[in-house]
Amino acid sequence: MKHELTMAEIAKFQKEYEKEPQNRVAELAVVNNGVQKASFNTEGVRKLNRTFSIEISTDNVTDQKQSGRCWLFAALNTLRHGFAKKYNAKNFTFSQNYLFFWDRVERANIFFDNILNTADRPLDDRTVHTYMQGPDTDGGQWAMAVSLIRKYGLVPTYAQDESFTANNTAMFNRTLNMKLREDGLVLRKLAQENKTDEIEEKRQEFLSEVYRMAVIAFGEPVQKFDLEFKDDDGKYHFDGDLTPLDFFHNYFTDDLDDYVVLFNAPDHEFDKLYALPFEDNVEGGTPVQFLNTEIDNLKEAAIKQLEAGETIWFGCDVGKDSDRQKGILSKGLYQTDAIFNIETKLNKKERLQTGASGSTHAMTLVGVDVVDGKPRQWKIENSWGTKVGEKGYFVMDDDWFNEYLFKVVVKKQYVPEKLVKIWESEATPVEAWDSMA
Repeated sequence: MKHELTMAEIAKFQKEYEKEPQNRVAELAVVNNGVQKASFNTEGVRKLNRTFSIEISTDNVTDQKQSGRCWLFAALNTLRHGFAKKYNAKNFTFSQNYLFFWDRVERANIFFDNILNTADRPLDDRTVHTYMQGPDTDGGQWAMAVSLIRKYGLVPTYAQDESFTANNTAMFNRTLNMKLREDGLVLRKLAQENKTDEIEEKRQEFLSEVYRMAVIAFGEPVQKFDLEFKDDDGKYHFDGDLTPLDFFHNYFTDDLDDYVVLFNAPDHEFDKLYALPFEDNVEGGTPVQFLNTEIDNLKEAAIKQLEAGETIWFGCDVGKDSDRQKGILSKGLYQTDAIFNIETKLNKKERLQTGASGSTHAMTLVGVDVVDGKPRQWKIENSWGTKVGEKGYFVMDDDWFNEYLFKVVVKKQYVPEKLVKIWESEATPVEAWDSMA
């Protein structure tokens, strides 16, 4: 059904606009200040404070800068807080650059697998097209960090510090992805011609080139280092000639299988386990899986884990109802409906179904304010440096949690037994373009 706008209709719209005096007031406010500033709701700020009934003692925040590595920063933040508690070293940090190096190489390898597995489909097939759209990107999930840590271990920040490219990934991503797309076309053609030996020769050639690119961009990954630090009491610690895996195995309890990823996606069936094979980054690694359930289950598990003194990786739609500079996440922070005299009513399910919302950023829960048995606000450690929020820390109201938080990573012991059994069952895979991705 088509409709062509007529000049008579436009004249009618103009008259209707001029009938309402508040339209002119709103126009002046938005034209001169922009939608965000003109619609800012100060009540959303006043109802929040920085006091929390349950709060884990943390200090300096990290900074992912101009990169999409939030998932990796949040994962390493949860591990470093555990290290801090065990070894009394609050600001000891781990190298994101080291694991990011291996992530790029591993993702190239798994991209080649995906391309070869779909070589019998046309290029405009939706799955093939999705693979080609983002062969090797910054974003990721908790399970992806687990896969990297299990295979490559951990190193302190000082052993492999941030590189310029790790902090500013756009140009490298563009170059690497262009190469991978070309490589993918070559592998597809060889697969279609059943040239198995040549496929493996070319894969090795391509992976060697990706490795070279990663070394040039991020530095060659450290193989051995000396662990050296002073704890918060000034006591000196030294352990020499460690490999990254030595460090992980000697200083951490490998309880990474004890974690459950609880998801809240109302557009999917609740109390069901889903797999996202498109997002797996390491062949043979930990699969990306989400247990979809009611939002209250996420809250209850998160509160229990915080009460136990353990921080929490979580994923959310950080761009909605948020003030980056103030460090505020509050539902209704921007009264855009009032400014434009409209009414938008999309709920969480409908926002997922229409692509209006989704998980865009990972951070770390480090506190919660529980009043009369109910959470009122949550304390967040972000990875955007100290110049935003309160020295890098954000505060989120509980209504925002309901609407824009999608997943938390919590230990099985804080999850109802019914959900643990679902987590240990067989997962239903979803497509690469699914709203949960």
